[in-house]
Amino acid sequence: MSMTSLRRINQDDLRNHNLSVVLDSLLRATDQLSRADLAKETGLTKATMSVLVSLLMDNGVLEEGVPTGQSLYGRPSIPLLIRGGRLCGIGLQVNTDGYGIAVLDINGTTVDEQWVDADMTNANADEVFRNLDELAKSQEASLDRMGYTLVGSGLALPGLVTDDLRLLGARNLGWEHLDLKTFDVVRRLNPKVDNEANAAALAQIPGYATQRRGIGLVEPTDSFIYLSTDVGIGGAVVRDGHVVRGDHGFGGELGHVSVDMRGPICRCGRRGCLEVYAGRRSMVSAAGIASSDAAATRESINELIDHWRQRDSKAVAVVEKALEAMASVIASIINVCDIDTVMLGGLWAHFEPDLIRRIGRMVRPQALSYPEVQARVMMADVVARPALIGAAEVGLRNFVDNPLEFLERE
Repeated sequence: MSMTSLRRINQDDLRNHNLSVVLDSLLRATDQLSRADLAKETGLTKATMSVLVSLLMDNGVLEEGVPTGQSLYGRPSIPLLIRGGRLCGIGLQVNTDGYGIAVLDINGTTVDEQWVDADMTNANADEVFRNLDELAKSQEASLDRMGYTLVGSGLALPGLVTDDLRLLGARNLGWEHLDLKTFDVVRRLNPKVDNEANAAALAQIPGYATQRRGIGLVEPTDSFIYLSTDVGIGGAVVRDGHVVRGDHGFGGELGHVSVDMRGPICRCGRRGCLEVYAGRRSMVSAAGIASSDAAATRESINELIDHWRQRDSKAVAVVEKALEAMASVIASIINVCDIDTVMLGGLWAHFEPDLIRRIGRMVRPQALSYPEVQARVMMADVVARPALIGAAEVGLRNFVDNPLEFLERE
């Protein structure tokens, strides 16, 4: 390889990195930034920033806003805005209550979202992925007509996924050892596949891959623990704005932390897992509202909440046990990871805020670092289909990390 081509590769790598840094800064910013602000924020020279911004503007990724006030040199400061209608990511999800697709614009708006409610107990995987493929194809045709460039896609699944796209198991769907590469939609879109809790956690990080909207519960580089209660319990540990996946990508399975060695047998085969006390299916079944098979329906969990509000003794006992189990696991994870912020999603969004505050009060004294560290337990920011939104953000992140791949250069 000649020195010229080597130099070109290095220049492209550097430009790609710098463009990524600029986009990251714009997406995560709470205030509008000018070229001068961006140069200061990123440490890049004004000349370099001018070239990068011109490239992004020429490709319709950025546009200039209305000049505001005066800059240091007496000139009006012109803010740079992420332009909508040009770049998007597709999110796909299969969950215990159905499957669907969402399209996110990089400016943060939802272009479209479709969800198919279905009883997914022992669902036929071929049929589900075939239907997802049809939804995606229809969506892609529509995006093409609107002039969008699809920069990537993500797929969220309720189970453990390997790097070579094998779903090891999604017990709440009755799926075991699925080779995801056999499905047309996966081969065609080549989505980044992740556990649904990881995707849902990413959706809580402001500016991860879409333009930040105001002040959130956490900052883009904060650490937090994410727990969502659905039929099962999903968990993710986020450190400095990145999901901690572990050596094999299977980290964060907080629903299968045992709180009672002599407790009921969980679907995973262990005893006393958090899921058997605080999972949606388990709670509804224990409250006598529905059989364990029917407990996957949203109606049954609403019935449980109604019974709890009416102080029905059985429902109250189930909720209290779930709170104790949640608090125990959260305190354990805080002690292991030394992270003081916990976000709750899923089922907990349906209960009163006081219940979340109670979990916080139960957790704090159980943390070894108390009172030096005061753990915060709060409702998640994004509660409506967060894993689906997170999957679409994963797709968009493909552009943020590799912008040069999608930009036309002279």
